Amino acid sequence: MTAGPEPLFLGVDGGGTGCRARLEDRDGNVLGAGMSGPATTRLGVDKAMESVETACRAALSEAGLSFATAGRVHCGIGLAGMGRKGAREALEVRPHPYASIAFATDGLVACIGAHSGEDGGIVIVGTGSFGLARVGGEEIRVGGYGFPISDEGSGADLGLAAIRLALRAYDGRIARSALLGDVLARFHDDPTEAIAWMDRASATDYATFAPLVMRHADNGDPCGRRIVQSAAEQIDGLVRALVERGAPRIALIGGLSSAIEPWLAPDVRRRLKPIDGDAVSGAIRLAREAAGV
Repeated sequence: MTAGPEPLFLGVDGGGTGCRARLEDRDGNVLGAGMSGPATTRLGVDKAMESVETACRAALSEAGLSFATAGRVHCGIGLAGMGRKGAREALEVRPHPYASIAFATDGLVACIGAHSGEDGGIVIVGTGSFGLARVGGEEIRVGGYGFPISDEGSGADLGLAAIRLALRAYDGRIARSALLGDVLARFHDDPTEAIAWMDRASATDYATFAPLVMRHADNGDPCGRRIVQSAAEQIDGLVRALVERGAPRIALIGGLSSAIEPWLAPDVRRRLKPIDGDAVSGAIRLAREAAGV
């Protein structure tokens, strides 16, 4: 009896800014990788999966394989926006060419990758913020309900706080620090420009102010320090909430993670560890788990 072809494992990390895919063999050797545009269910399931398919085809192509070989590939896909109502159900009924397919949130595959599949949690500090852990096979999530009602301590939250204080300084209600002067300068010292900007601004737009806030805070600006310390306390709360629910270790990830870490409380910093692997490696582990390998 002739043995069939060896299984392959494809991991996908689909986020709001881009999609990454990586193909590995049974022994964990990387065979190929691919990238494409945004892959979030906020753009619609069909649009998200178009990006996923583009990245997957690129990974197979780099490995010297055609899409016709997908029948030996076990696929794990982490997608942004999986928490939206009906998204998972719509994805799971879609036909696909793979040997098996498993879906998860982009946060969960990041968590799996960060701890090599073991129990642990992550706190993401980027444009948004949230905490997520996997403990005893259970997924635990705290925060991250979306800006401006949530995402405390995030880049968008820092930007919002800075603009609010800058407008108070413009009124003379508080002193104008160097940070607040720089924020007002972006609006040509004209609150009506800030109002017009606000009408069309997204969380990403607010987050563009975060590096400015962090730089002034690190240089001792009193308003910058006030904003960043408040944000750090929110991140402390996310870490502690995951620890209280059983996460033995936490990894801090995201574009602002290294900048905010020195501002965190000592007990929180002692709980942090570097990540073992990225979100794509977590998606590959998800594929292996689903395939029973």
